[in-house]
Amino acid sequence: MPTTPIAPVRLTAGPLTLRPWTPEDAAVLAGLYEDEAMRRWASAPVHDEAGAARWVAEQRRGWETGERLAFAVEETEASDARPSGHVVLKRSIATAATAEVGYWTAAHARGRGVAPRALTALADWAFTTFAREGLTRLDLLHQVDNTASCRVAEKSGFVLSGLLPAAPPDFPLDGHQHIRQALRAT
Repeated sequence: MPTTPIAPVRLTAGPLTLRPWTPEDAAVLAGLYEDEAMRRWASAPVHDEAGAARWVAEQRRGWETGERLAFAVEETEASDARPSGHVVLKRSIATAATAEVGYWTAAHARGRGVAPRALTALADWAFTTFAREGLTRLDLLHQVDNTASCRVAEKSGFVLSGLLPAAPPDFPLDGHQHIRQALRAT
């Protein structure tokens, strides 16, 4: 169960690097949240640089508790170094067998396959890293009207498994639950 710190790691996925968020990301993060789609779909919207700094600090605390392992996603071949997205593994202290993943893609990086590649890398890392603790399933949840998230889930190996009832304020509409199971060794 995630009650101990997890050492932050860097992952690669083709032309992507997944790295922990840093305080230096706050200004850029605030700019990314000027995008209407980011504000609409993000579960914890950022409104200014101070809010971005608090958000980054919260992501760093997640590594310290082992419950929320968040990565900034960068395109290593991009002309600028700003994050192109975010992926996160949310581990519950209640069960080691299941965890939840989340993600978003910055406006400047949409349509280039950033989210599916980053989410696949996160899932593969999670299943390998936490196999001894019993992790066998990852859940991806989104509102039913977020069709782009359905496409990302499918491209990342998550299968639609059911509908979830609305749970305002976090989920004001019904949702989809996608599941990816760990591959079993034969």
